[in-house]
Parts: sequence; structure tokens; C-alpha cells
Amino acid sequence: LRLEDQHGVYLLKGRAATFKTSHTVSVEGDAVRNESKPPKQPFLLLRHGQSAQFNVIFKPTLAKRLEGKIDLLVDDISMTLIELVGEGHKDEFTLDGLKEDIQERNAKSSLRKDIIDAVRMNHIEFGHCPVGKRCRRTFTITNHTLTQVMRFEWEADGPFQFSPKVGHLHPGCAKGITVILKADVPATFRRHLVKCKVTKINFELPRRKVLDWDDQMCIVTWKDTTWKDPAARWPKKEKVVEPILEPAHTVVEESSQEAEVYLSAAVAYTQFKLSTTVIEFKDTLPFQTRTATFRLCNTGKVALEYSWEEAGDSEAVKRTALTR
Repeated sequence: LRLEDQHGVYLLKGRAATFKTSHTVSVEGDAVRNESKPPKQPFLLLRHGQSAQFNVIFKPTLAKRLEGKIDLLVDDISMTLIELVGEGHKDEFTLDGLKEDIQERNAKSSLRKDIIDAVRMNHIEFGHCPVGKRCRRTFTITNHTLTQVMRFEWEADGPFQFSPKVGHLHPGCAKGITVILKADVPATFRRHLVKCKVTKINFELPRRKVLDWDDQMCIVTWKDTTWKDPAARWPKKEKVVEPILEPAHTVVEESSQEAEVYLSAAVAYTQFKLSTTVIEFKDTLPFQTRTATFRLCNTGKVALEYSWEEAGDSEAVKRTALTR
């Protein structure tokens, strides 16, 4: 097998079982006839019914379409077996910490016409969530540019909420995003699509004078109230939370991009079963201890949170636990 790769971005690597069929033979006689060949060359010896497996690795160094091919040489006769086509990308922003699914399509057309026939999808799997409880997942959005400030805004609605929903990303900076799911009724979400609009912006002030911003940032102050307690020596204070306004900016023309995230979840009620609802103790003498055992089973699909309360004249004792 011979790998032809002009840019050195492909690697053909045999698996462990393949090395058992690898050999090295002297081809000095061939080198006399063809000086371009090396003096020694590895080859595979496959007997009837045997097979060999290989990994083809693509590691692009350029943001462009990159081609290669794998040739098969049999008795000095060369034939192309596989065409290699890859496309290197250098994204200006990325969503990190998400599961990336690759959905391959059947390409009937030639590889020369259809560059890459795959779709990248960022997927968040919440799993099973209880009705009425907040479930959270986190990831990161990163600005990979060196000079450009970016603005992002999530177009989310319904039970899914993004925090922060709107924000700025300075060059080379990243920001954590939290997705919150809270549904009041049972529901199933299969690859629910949410889009994020990303644009490049320019501030009206010099960038060094503009601080980082998102819609979760606020200023907390304590102000005097109008109500006064005659016995107090100072006026009563109240906490005031004011959101920080978005810095003035302009959007760079034709800079809008979209990122897509798919959300999956199954929201259901908690369910449980007790082995008994009545426990009868036998007659017990003072200072004697008797123990009874019963079984609590989570029969639902989501985690069951429960608490026991011992009712009596003394102070109630509470215990909490979590069972799956």
C-alpha cells in the first residue's frame, strides 16, 4: 500500500492484527530499473481468506480542502483503491464541552463534486429529569480570533433557558454557558433544536476601556428607605439589584453566524413502592429494642428524593436521602 499525500496531513496505520502479515523484502533489482524506489519496501502477504485492517487518520494543518489517495501495488502494477478528501476548518468561535455527533450520509456523487458529506451536531443529553425540578448542563463558548469582539444571543424558549442568554466575547476569551431545563408536565425532547446567533461588533469606546459583559451581570447597592424607625439611630437599608447595561456597539456588516445545539431529555414523575404501609411491633419491655425492616423501591425512571419525619412529642427528626 502506498499513501500519496502532498501536504502530509494523512496517516495510514495498520492495526495490531495487520502487523502479523507484514514483511520486508529487498527490491534492489527493481531499484536498478526504477531509481525512484527505495532499496527496501514493506509489503503485506495475505493468504487465501486472510484480511488486513488499517486506520486512516486525518490531521489538517491548513484551513482548506486537502486530498490524498491510497494506491495498491501488486507486481509493480499500481492501482488507486481509495480517494481521500478532507477539509480543514479554523472556526472563529466554538462550543466546547459538548458531545459531537457525526451523521454520515450516503454520497452517490463523486468525491470530487461532493467535498465532505457529513454533518457536525453539538448535542446535550439531559437524560431523565423529574417533573418540576431544575436540571442543569454546562458548556463553554470560545472566541478564537485575535482582534475581534463577538456578541452571542441564544434563541431559546419554552422549558430550556440559557444563562447567560446574551453576552460579549473579547478576543481569545471564553464564557461558561448553563442550560436549565424545568418542565411542569411530563415531556420528551428528542434533538430539540436551539440556535445561537453570533456577530462581530465594534465598541464606540476604545476596547481597553470596555469591560466584559453579559445579561447576568448586575450591580448591588444598599439604599436608604423612606420608612424610619423612631428607636433606630440610622435609617433602614434595602438591597437594590440593577442590571448592567450592554456597552454601546455597532454590528459589523455581513458578520452574522449561527451555531446549532440539539437538546434531548425525558421528563417524568417520580414513582415509588413500599413493601408495607403498617408495621406492628410485638410487646416490648422497657429498655428493650426491636427492629422492623421494610423496603422502599424506586419504580420510576428518574431519581427519587425522599425524607422521613418522625412524628412525636419531641422535636421532629428529618433524614434526607437520594435513591436511583
